[in-house]
Amino acid sequence: MEVLVHSRPIARVLGGRAEVREGGWAGEEAVIRLDGSLFGPEALFGLDGFSHLEVVFFFDQVDSQEIDTGARPLPGGGGGTMVGIFAQRSRRRPNRLGVSRCQIAAVAGLDVHVRGLDAVAGTPVLDLKPYVREFGPRGDIRQPQWASDLMHNYY
Repeated sequence: MEVLVHSRPIARVLGGRAEVREGGWAGEEAVIRLDGSLFGPEALFGLDGFSHLEVVFFFDQVDSQEIDTGARPLPGGGGGTMVGIFAQRSRRRPNRLGVSRCQIAAVAGLDVHVRGLDAVAGTPVLDLKPYVREFGPRGDIRQPQWASDLMHNYY
């Protein structure tokens, strides 16, 4: 059964990193600007009470020919370890959807100023959600060492 999902960007990323490259996102500052033809400033009322934001976005700079649907070696060789697309957070995902958590620096008008968003300038934003502690994982977190190694300098 195929599910058709209708979505359109609600905002765009302004500023921050212009080119796609891995790592070093912690110091990146950007603005997420809501589409003024769809929203007024009231859509962001109360967001400034939160410290962090979850951003759902579209990897628009990934060509459809670059999509991964199986497994691939870890970046940098990874000792030959093969990892399936759903065991990684690659931008070459089947639906090209990204999810990032970043810090809210300020909210002004239609703009959300953020730090540590791993999306480049111009990226279409599909949704914003305040990060609420109670929606985070419960219990111990488990992940393979290769994931920790890859993320070492990501943020």
